[in-house]
Parts: sequence; structure tokens; C-alpha cells
Amino acid sequence: MADYHPDLREDLEANIEEDLDEPAMYKVLLHNDDYTTMEFVVEILQKVFHKSPTEATRIMLLVHKSGTGVCGLFSAEVAETKVELVHHLARKNGFPLQCSMEEA
Repeated sequence: MADYHPDLREDLEANIEEDLDEPAMYKVLLHNDDYTTMEFVVEILQKVFHKSPTEATRIMLLVHKSGTGVCGLFSAEVAETKVELVHHLARKNGFPLQCSMEEA
């Protein structure tokens, strides 16, 4: 870029910075129900979201008490994959656990 005029270089750098916006991030949420066991929710939080036992228990209790709990913040593709994985594991184990994503 040494051949460019200094003003042109500044304009190019400004345009590049504007074009490189961060991708939208999504919260993945678990939803309370009357059938999924607390133990299974903790297991999902540990296996799918890589939470420690303590953090998984904290989130599970939040889901139980308030109806929803945030499992993490992810790019759209990762969030979609995690939601699908939670649904697959829940159905495979006979639970109606619901998981969703929303833009952060």
C-alpha cells in the first residue's frame, strides 16, 4: 500500500474496518418443564455446554426457578448446533426438554 496516497489509504482502512463487523452472537436458553429431571439438565449443561458441575447446577436451578436459563453465548451456527444436539439428546432419553436461541 506504499504506492497509495495517504488520504486514500486512510479511506481504505476506514472502509475495511466498517466492513469487518463482528458476527451476531446468540444466547442459548434451556426452558423448564415438569418432566425433565434436574440430573439430566445438569448432564446436558456439562456435556453440551462444557460447564463445571457447580456452574451446571447453578444454571439448572435458575431454569427450575425462573423458567429459563442461559447456557452460553455463541455464533449463530454454533448456537443452532447446540440447540439441535440438546433436542436430540433429550428425545433419545425420553425427555421433552426445550432449548432455544435468541440474538444477544
